[in-house]
Amino acid sequence: MKKKAINIGIIGFGNIGSSVASNLKKNSSIISERSGVSVRVKLVYDKASKAIKKARSMGIGVAKKAQEVIKHPEIDIVVEAMGGETPAKKLILGAISNGKHVVTSNKEVIAKNLKKILEAAKRKGVSVLFEGAVGGGTPIIGPLRDDLSGNAVTLLYGIVNGTTNYILSRMTESEMEFGEALKEAVKDGYAEADPRMDIEGYDSAYKAAILSSVAFGADVKIKDVYVDGISKISQEDIKYAKDIGYKIKLLAVAKLVQGEAEVSVHPMLIPASHRIASVSGALNAIYLKGFPVGDVLLSAQGAGGNPTSSSVIGDIIEIAKRIKKGDSAVSWPSLSNIRIRKSEDTKSRYYIRLRAPDKFGVLAGISKAFAGEKVSIQAVVQKETVGNVATIVILIHPVREKNLLKAVSKIKRLSVVKEVCSVIRVTSG
Repeated sequence: MKKKAINIGIIGFGNIGSSVASNLKKNSSIISERSGVSVRVKLVYDKASKAIKKARSMGIGVAKKAQEVIKHPEIDIVVEAMGGETPAKKLILGAISNGKHVVTSNKEVIAKNLKKILEAAKRKGVSVLFEGAVGGGTPIIGPLRDDLSGNAVTLLYGIVNGTTNYILSRMTESEMEFGEALKEAVKDGYAEADPRMDIEGYDSAYKAAILSSVAFGADVKIKDVYVDGISKISQEDIKYAKDIGYKIKLLAVAKLVQGEAEVSVHPMLIPASHRIASVSGALNAIYLKGFPVGDVLLSAQGAGGNPTSSSVIGDIIEIAKRIKKGDSAVSWPSLSNIRIRKSEDTKSRYYIRLRAPDKFGVLAGISKAFAGEKVSIQAVVQKETVGNVATIVILIHPVREKNLLKAVSKIKRLSVVKEVCSVIRVTSG
């Protein structure tokens, strides 16, 4: 029998969960018109007294246990908005086993358990959607699954963490050092008091694993993702990158090379002319190449209750429309096994900044170390000299990472080199 009303249960009524409930109510007429059915939040669960009080003030029932939500006979869709893997994984699988559709914005639980969750949903004939787990308000999972499903996607990279993009933008636009920009991000609410998940790249790594899994139909595990953060980026790097026509961004990167996947998170120098280089502040942006579509860039707010709730509500509407029409669940392809290349086997261009005495023979020694590991220098620029010590910026032609690292290790041992300050990947677009 076709339903006239869809009941939602929300587990976790913090920033995201409460925004979903609030915005479902505010846009109820639009949602009803577009989905053809009334969508309402019937029950929520949260331990926090503040969250409970807020739910009750909105006229929503409050469960004493999360199990009440996933077992409630009148609830059609469970929205998991707790975050973390435990107990979210158990609750999502429990909701599925009880025949509930699931929508989540939880990047960690999806990155670590996507294959298991999708297989469980397929067995029960229910939908699991997770648009909000990657780009906040930036749509990418749905387009990959539906609009771009006829494309062979071979490259996908993007800014998927608003905190790090805000910090790097402030360093670029206001010439701040990293520590100063981080303090401002915390003060203005763009970073947590403990920002390590963001600045060390782990938040982006979860999203990289999800993106590559969906884009390539592959079972990409979080342990397969190479991760490097932005805490070592200095104002000198920002400045010298600008001098040679680049900006520095923290990117999640997924690419297919000869049937193998490369998945990583790290700072990169991007040509200032590239569209993604102009994405500043807390915005997210995701760029992909596919055939036959060509180049695609998607950008929107990447964090916060409203942007993420937009994606969650979009998923709710997709499921609601299917329930109303009596359609089958959202279909996902089976995730196949794929070889993930180790970081040391990947190829890239590189930017290297080092300090060395301003005297004869220094460059010859550095060049010899590079040549010994088959690393080809594209350009060398000598920057400021303080006392008798010069800053040297070197750009490297595409090379395997293991060769580059061996060469850098040799250079660090040269008596004529004071310090290798930075080694950052470079993309040509």
